[in-house]
Amino acid sequence: MLAAALEGGDVACLLLRLEDASDDEVRAAAAVLRPVAQGRGVAFLIDGRPGIAAETGADGVHVEGASAYEAARRAVGADAIVGVGCGGSRDAAMTAAERGADYVAFGSFAAAAAGPDLELLGWWSELMIVPCVAAGDAAALARAGVDFVAVGDAVWAHPDGPAAGVRALNTAIAAAMGGS
Repeated sequence: MLAAALEGGDVACLLLRLEDASDDEVRAAAAVLRPVAQGRGVAFLIDGRPGIAAETGADGVHVEGASAYEAARRAVGADAIVGVGCGGSRDAAMTAAERGADYVAFGSFAAAAAGPDLELLGWWSELMIVPCVAAGDAAALARAGVDFVAVGDAVWAHPDGPAAGVRALNTAIAAAMGGS
């Protein structure tokens, strides 16, 4: 199922988010999923566990808050991706970017969370160089200027399967950007 989803269209990254799992469960999941993603040219990140990201050969880690950046960078090394979740805070995002974050994330990746502030996303995309990511309506996020759209159920719960979900999201983003 993962392979089909990743082959369904443009996918930049796969984030392994297993908040309630043990470290051993995260390691086991990474051992199965990382080669599938990396074998298709898709970056593989682990959420919130920099040490496990480094240990398992992940391409990087996603952490919450600018204060978590330095420890994450030390754990994964200079060449790995370190993304920082900043909620709705401009200050946290600017701090993370100044420290060297490879991307900042606005809003929440939780399925039940409200979408990010589109005005904030527009401000960031106009003024900052560091890419931003957010979860929510893909077309609205693309129009606001996000660099990457975080998805979940739009892919995994798509009625025609994950590959169709990826294709539908790519189509929606392209249409929002004036493409076909």
